[in-house]
Amino acid sequence: MSLKDAALAVRKNAHAPYSNFQVGAALRTASGNIYVGCNVENVAYPEGTCAEAGAIAAMVAAGERDLAEVYVVADCPTPIPPCGGCRQKLKEFGDGEVKVTLGTTDGAETETTIGTLLPGAFDQGHMERS
Repeated sequence: MSLKDAALAVRKNAHAPYSNFQVGAALRTASGNIYVGCNVENVAYPEGTCAEAGAIAAMVAAGERDLAEVYVVADCPTPIPPCGGCRQKLKEFGDGEVKVTLGTTDGAETETTIGTLLPGAFDQGHMERS
């Protein structure tokens, strides 16, 4: 299954009764495995979970840590970018060159990278003491 197909399929499982904005995300790891996530809203905003965060949680729960590629899709006029928090979450598990494809349910796509989505990212190097 392609990342696009996986993201489109899981998007249908989103729990979005408040916004009606369903998002799907699929991640491929360095090992070739695919993990998926969809947004899960909660009436007590902002306690929901983004699709990317759900896919990352599934990946980590399976014991994997190395992103190789990402696909995010929603029913919107232009390809959907990850929120700021999810950009940082993606950076935690993938280097700046990891390909990220942003898509719409109509088939529009934009290819980018984690580094382009989050320039100047906070990373482990910032935690080192001099």
